[in-house]
Amino acid sequence: MGINDPSDTSANIQIGPTDAGMVRIYVEADGGIEIPMDFEPEEAEEIAEEIRAAAQGARQMTKKKKR
Repeated sequence: MGINDPSDTSANIQIGPTDAGMVRIYVEADGGIEIPMDFEPEEAEEIAEEIRAAAQGARQMTKKKKR
């Protein structure tokens, strides 16, 4: 499965600091799948920048389709 492949799977995501000084992204998906991912704060900031860039790219694609 890739970025552009549609999916009917639903999931919940939680993001927050841990008491160990890490940033945890916790994903809980259909079927009881739980994925805890811990990142150093610097890594989390890089991920946040990638998410912002992806959101900007998605906005640009949406604007092009409306024309």
